[in-house]
Amino acid sequence: MYHVTQGQSQVVLHELHQKYGPVVRIAPNVVDLDLPKMIKTIYNTKGDYRKTEFYHGSSAKSNGRIIYNLFSECDPDIHAQQKRPIAKYYSLTGVLPLEPHIDEVINYLCQRLEEEFIDGSNAGITCKLDQWLLFYTWDVVGQATFSEPIGYLKNGFDFDGTIAISDTAMDYFSLVGQLPVLDHLLDKNPIYRIGPPAFGNITNISITHLLDRLQGKDTSYHDANKPDFLDRFIDAKDKYPDIVDDSQIISYLMINMIAGADTTAITLNAAIYFALKNPRVWARLQEEIRACHSSLDAAPSAVPYNIASALPYLNAVVREAMRMHPGVAMTLERYVPPGGLTLPNGQYIPQGSIVGMNPYVIARNRSVWGEDSDVFRPERWLRDDSQESEEEFQARLRLMNNSDLAFGAGSRICIGRNLGLLEVYKVMATLILRYDIELAHPHRDWKTYNSFFVRQEGIDVKLSRRA
Repeated sequence: MYHVTQGQSQVVLHELHQKYGPVVRIAPNVVDLDLPKMIKTIYNTKGDYRKTEFYHGSSAKSNGRIIYNLFSECDPDIHAQQKRPIAKYYSLTGVLPLEPHIDEVINYLCQRLEEEFIDGSNAGITCKLDQWLLFYTWDVVGQATFSEPIGYLKNGFDFDGTIAISDTAMDYFSLVGQLPVLDHLLDKNPIYRIGPPAFGNITNISITHLLDRLQGKDTSYHDANKPDFLDRFIDAKDKYPDIVDDSQIISYLMINMIAGADTTAITLNAAIYFALKNPRVWARLQEEIRACHSSLDAAPSAVPYNIASALPYLNAVVREAMRMHPGVAMTLERYVPPGGLTLPNGQYIPQGSIVGMNPYVIARNRSVWGEDSDVFRPERWLRDDSQESEEEFQARLRLMNNSDLAFGAGSRICIGRNLGLLEVYKVMATLILRYDIELAHPHRDWKTYNSFFVRQEGIDVKLSRRA
């Protein structure tokens, strides 16, 4: 619990594995594993390894009843029931129709960056890019969910305090997750709530937009020909009235907002930061992206996803950034089911014990990633023509893909991963196509803080229009 409060628990856990091996007991009944080959066993699609009470801290309490969401619900049958009506909307084919919404936000991001850091007397002002990318992802969530951005790009700061509240809530969640009974004494206290700041802003935003949509009061910004997530959730209510009611729609909306912004911003920040810290990588990335268009006139708007996602080196940079700095870096706990668990070395873990893996630790396993697993090297995701055949590369790629926990795995894999990657590829390609970007302090490292989501700060850059 102490290391969690310091925000670097993933680093400590990695050091423990380096010292003691792949099996480390981190609590009397909790074992952390650095065994990539066990991912498909523990994080399978059957759901027999159930989530633990660690996740309950992200639930809400209403009218004396605890409301579990897609993330915090531990019962696999109930989770499957909640997910079934909306799963198709988060597939790649489901999120691609939202691309026009994302284009609007990307173009506005560029407008605001030019106003604040490039044009006129503001030219040369240092841009805290980590903040602006977070504003971008929060506004994308608002636009894709309600057809209206929340307003962080417009205001240029956390004008309603929601981002700060979200950070505080994650700090609370990661801490009480170490001893879940604390959540019942604090946030879920039946007599007097002593928990973190509630997501009142997000709840109110969700309720207001739902009522406005149902009453036809949002026609000034909502175009029925450009459906958003709220349209789809209402459609799910019509198709699954026994599962989806207005309360469930609010739950869907809140998960979109709470879980959809931070992790995407973390990936964006990591990809840009690591690439800028490695000039060779940044130069190759620039060359690949800019080769898609002979001039800026060829790309007056945001780069289309089908172009950005087809760029091999951009894909390699994003994958490597998620490996080096996964959005989530705490042990993904599961209960051992009846029959227990026998590890490859013959050790037996009895039923009811808690096991799990940490994406940060797994991403540094040398049996998968090589002796340079601590090094940012996007080329590991590409074939080395001089060293391996296509068959050898595909085998290595399968091993890396099967060992990747950046989005979780199995039946509880992150439902929003396709939307997040859509945002990442498009905005990275657009920013690099339009602007010359350099670190304001090349020798200064960023600061990170792990409270389940690994937040970053200190990505200060200088922006100018592409030469």
